[in-house]
Amino acid sequence: MSERETMEYDLVVVGAGPAGLAFAIRTKQLNPDITVCVIEKASTIGAQILSGAVIETAPLDRLLPDWRSAPPPICVPVTKDEFWWLRDHQSGIKAPIAPPQMNNHGNVIVSLGALCAWLAPQAEALGVDVFPGYAAAEALFDEAGAVNGVRIGDMGIARDGTHKPGYTEGIDIRAKVTVLAEGCRGHISKTLIKAFDLDAASDPQTYGIGIKELWQLPPGRGEAGKVVHTTGWPLANDTYGGSFLYHLDNDRVAVGFVVGLDYPDPNFSPFEAFQQFKHHPNVKGLLEGGTIVSAGARAIIEGGLQSLPKVEMPGAILIGDSAGLVNVPKIKGTHQAIASGMLAAEHLVATQLNPAGWDAALRASPVVAELKKVRNIRPGFNKGLWRGLINAAWETVTRGASPWTLKNHADWSSLEKLGQYEAPKKDYVDRTLAPRDRLASVYFAATEHDEDQPVHLKVADTSICIDRCTTEYGNPCQRFCPAGVYEIVQDEAGKRLQINAANCVHCKTCDIKDPYQIITWVTPEGGSGPNYQNL
Repeated sequence: MSERETMEYDLVVVGAGPAGLAFAIRTKQLNPDITVCVIEKASTIGAQILSGAVIETAPLDRLLPDWRSAPPPICVPVTKDEFWWLRDHQSGIKAPIAPPQMNNHGNVIVSLGALCAWLAPQAEALGVDVFPGYAAAEALFDEAGAVNGVRIGDMGIARDGTHKPGYTEGIDIRAKVTVLAEGCRGHISKTLIKAFDLDAASDPQTYGIGIKELWQLPPGRGEAGKVVHTTGWPLANDTYGGSFLYHLDNDRVAVGFVVGLDYPDPNFSPFEAFQQFKHHPNVKGLLEGGTIVSAGARAIIEGGLQSLPKVEMPGAILIGDSAGLVNVPKIKGTHQAIASGMLAAEHLVATQLNPAGWDAALRASPVVAELKKVRNIRPGFNKGLWRGLINAAWETVTRGASPWTLKNHADWSSLEKLGQYEAPKKDYVDRTLAPRDRLASVYFAATEHDEDQPVHLKVADTSICIDRCTTEYGNPCQRFCPAGVYEIVQDEAGKRLQINAANCVHCKTCDIKDPYQIITWVTPEGGSGPNYQNL
């Protein structure tokens, strides 16, 4: 068997998101002689990045002080904030002022995908090698057991494991330090956190799912710079979440819905809740007559300080959402990602590329200090909306000075079984706005997978799906997946699980919410997956 082709760098960065690109840029600013490559599984940089996104600009100001002279293609200063409590499907109450965490004065609305596509050539101009379309399939280790790079997944393998005519063996990228910037629930990050027991001293990580659509509105309807957040309907009192509407330029609006994945209702569908939300009078009048440009979904890491794993291991470090640095009350993680990437670059350059001490450096930084102030707000909602709001007000006023720290619990463990959960009566909403179903939404995600490649959603024991899950939970994978990947079908062979892997938008929700924890998301062929436009 021939030796794999190998490339060698001082640093390999897995993921061309804001954390990975900020890290690469800052490293080259400090020492141009350090060799750096960034690999990205998407077909183009930014094609699989999805976020709100209203960003705080201070870290970007430090990274690229002159960035406003040639800003990203979508960059709209916030002009006004609104916060609404939707009482039911017909009414809502507007707060006199937005909560302090949602005061966006001085912030800008961006497309995070477009921001990353704008950052990548600036990294390349400094000498960083940026490789889109290359999916890191697994970590590599040296003889001592330290991480020393990643293996790019093979291309051209058929579903049955045989080599197709265009088969290409993936290369090994060896590096002195591997920087994991994969974003939320990255496959290699998840594997290494387990392998090195990095979460031994932290609470279980918690997540949400964010579903987003970009709409083109009729001329004159948009209000560039307007930011609206809501809570309440259509979510039950025991389900954390809310919505956002971010008005871009040229009569475009980003409409999104976020649901905490610790919801208890086995029949709940985040995608359907989002579609209901769009029919509220506050929203439907805005969207009617408009058209969807792009749509997608992504898991959001929500555990904060309590769930922060150790972020260093022999030969590798975690940054950005691979570590879990989102400030959930602000609904913001981009500024934390950029700041952590810069800080990690400064640490590695100062230590001659030694990961040791990175965990202590991050925990002593303003990045984690920000998480500490808000650590109790998200878990405070585990007891319901109203107790959560009261707790959030207390934590905000005291700036997180409470002498206690609330605990996080694994999201999958919160799902109740059929018959144990009494669902609240749902308001009926007529579905008139697009998309009518999840398959239509997948179309707007422009997701592409070669049908004849190995299924990248690994189910350890599919008999559980039929023998237990059908009766215990009613196969919730058919509802929590926003892309219709999982389907229970009945044919001549009987009832079975069908995995429509080509629909997958790489949100990772199944890997998180499956109540038996038998689903594992792994990287498909490089370039596969969604191709978002300005999400």
